[in-house]
Amino acid sequence: MAQSRWAFALLCLLSSFALAACSSGGLGTSLSNTSKASPYAPSLKRNGQGEDPLIVGHRLTAAGEHELALKSFRLAAADQGLTTEIISAMASANLGLGRLGQAETLLRRATEAEDTTPEDYNNLGVVLMERGKTAEATEVFKRAFALDNGRSDSIRENLTIALAKLENVDYATPQEQDYKLVRRGSSDFLIRKTP
Repeated sequence: MAQSRWAFALLCLLSSFALAACSSGGLGTSLSNTSKASPYAPSLKRNGQGEDPLIVGHRLTAAGEHELALKSFRLAAADQGLTTEIISAMASANLGLGRLGQAETLLRRATEAEDTTPEDYNNLGVVLMERGKTAEATEVFKRAFALDNGRSDSIRENLTIALAKLENVDYATPQEQDYKLVRRGSSDFLIRKTP
């Protein structure tokens, strides 16, 4: 009699395991289920590729996560080398963090490369304007405008603002900055007058 109770209990236990394995939750859910409704993390792909850190960095910059974007750009530099695009992206992240000195250094390096873009010169001009180097910023905006053939409205506006500010320099009284840095696109910045 005691043996039949143990056998019955063992049969019930095995049945419950079998039913659990057949249910939608199942015993192997945590290892193989990758559906969005699952509370478990998806399993790792052994041969899979991760997202390009440069793309991740641009997405983080767009989301306002500049510190994380900078880390992602550093990963991209370690993987792809320190290209002009990565240098410019790192400068944009530093601009977002308010690190104008670091952004200026990186943008100067980007503008010395052969594959520099008008946006690199424009962003350098914006940094120089923010740092009070109006004369140099004007020259940099002129280079950006020439490289762009005058097609970009934001570069044209920045050049106009820099020229106007250069003409209205008053050395006798210190003036408050009436311009601010406004981000446009993934790495393009525009100076706008504050209201």
